[in-house]
Amino acid sequence: MELKSACRMLLFPVQMFYYIVRASLFSLLPSRRKDLSKEVVLITGGGRGIGRHLAKEFAKQGARKVILWGRTEKCLKETAEEISLSGTECHYFICDVANREEVYKQAKVVREKVGDVTILVNNAAVVHGKSLMDSDDDSLLKSQHINTMGQFWTTKAFLPRMLELQHGHVVCINSILSQSPIPGAIDYCTSKASSLAFMESLTLGLLDCPGVGCTTVLPFHTNTEMFQGMRLFVYNCCHLGISTYNMFPHLFPPLKPEVVAQRTVDAVRADKAFLYLPWTMHALVILKSFMPQVALEEIHKFSGTYTCMNTFKGRT
Repeated sequence: MELKSACRMLLFPVQMFYYIVRASLFSLLPSRRKDLSKEVVLITGGGRGIGRHLAKEFAKQGARKVILWGRTEKCLKETAEEISLSGTECHYFICDVANREEVYKQAKVVREKVGDVTILVNNAAVVHGKSLMDSDDDSLLKSQHINTMGQFWTTKAFLPRMLELQHGHVVCINSILSQSPIPGAIDYCTSKASSLAFMESLTLGLLDCPGVGCTTVLPFHTNTEMFQGMRLFVYNCCHLGISTYNMFPHLFPPLKPEVVAQRTVDAVRADKAFLYLPWTMHALVILKSFMPQVALEEIHKFSGTYTCMNTFKGRT
């Protein structure tokens, strides 16, 4: 028994190396994209921002039906009308994902009126944009309820039917701030870190469930109303006579929401589990995993991320 255990220990590094090399090679090969013509896509926070562009992109890529959830009827209606004009059937429902009973109730209405949801996109999110001591309790709770707990309720509402059909996909629009937090957005960073843990656990839990997959998208700062006024650290070295943006224009570009939407839909079609946008965010996560805290603090001071939320206005 001891000899068998020793052999397993010796083989373990070899096996890990094999799986890493194998996965790396497969990632370089062009993968087959799945057809969306039979998919019914539900997008939370689908009336504006990234959600609106996701709805348009899924419709463009051939989704059979698109369903929008959100709290603002005006935005939902405008987006639904635009998609319907493009030739794709689109429905919208008023739903606050932070309200568990409302999620379950509207999920039942969706099944009855539209049909089974086969792609769930958890996109709804809010950001308070203040330090811990400047934040009121209700605002902090709101961020956690919408950004994190909302995913629990929507996934519980739609995943069982996907498992029954052996066909479905759960998507989460997360943020790189879940792995590399910044000051001034403690509510958002915390909720997104929880959301990432939820998706990582869910992805592993569905490995033995044929036909059902997950995709987690971790984008860098995206130009949407939600982060209006946020000052990007790539511009904050002017006091040193340095323009970081000019030095590294391709490493840290602010993302366009339509690009995030395009890459997200492509990742879903390719059954990709995790998507970092841009690709340089991989390096950021790797560096953080082994750099000492003192070095990370110096980088934050140099780049100006300590003050990047000082001009934050958010969605007006």
